Amino acid sequence: MSNHRARFLQLALRANALRFGEFTLKSGRLSPYFFNAGRFDSGAALAELAGCYADAIEEAGVSFDLLFGPAYKGIPLATALGMEFARRGRDLPLAFNRKEAKDHGEGGTLIGAPLDERRVLIVDDVITAGTAIREALGLITAAGGVPAGIVVALDRQEILGEDGQRLSAAQRVAAETGVPVIAVASLHDLLAFAGENAELVGYREQLLAYRARYGSAA
Repeated sequence: MSNHRARFLQLALRANALRFGEFTLKSGRLSPYFFNAGRFDSGAALAELAGCYADAIEEAGVSFDLLFGPAYKGIPLATALGMEFARRGRDLPLAFNRKEAKDHGEGGTLIGAPLDERRVLIVDDVITAGTAIREALGLITAAGGVPAGIVVALDRQEILGEDGQRLSAAQRVAAETGVPVIAVASLHDLLAFAGENAELVGYREQLLAYRARYGSAA
């Protein structure tokens, strides 16, 4: 497992962003784990998280000119990541959107640096159904930007429905849009991590059973 993946999972446990037990998801599925990026709720936690994101992006080798944070969780994530890249010597422009268009002041839906003719990296926490990401892609292209990639913290590698294709939300978005999706860590990494952690090894069988039932094909 890459170092940034293990660091991220350790951080998620410390921040209580990653919990194990029995959780009913919005989909109605009963999951043995739950991830909530909102629990990275301190400057130190966000700074460490941004370092994990930056390492994952650099490992993937994606080329981009601008960071875009979809409202709402993507905004602090993209901001923290921009600060991390600046610390590493790369000062990147940053933009994000509001949920509702503003009809006064600067107006519009987008805030921050202009997107026109820039390669845009979308920064978010997860891709659940892909709705928010598709909305962000539409905003970016409408503003003249070129979607270059999508980076998320955790890829649950979980199918959306029972259509026989067994594609995860991330796989569907990548297949439909041609935009690569990068994950700091995935369910595959979580399984490896749990197998090496004495406190979590007891959950590994439940994770395997959940993956067998709802996991994507790859």
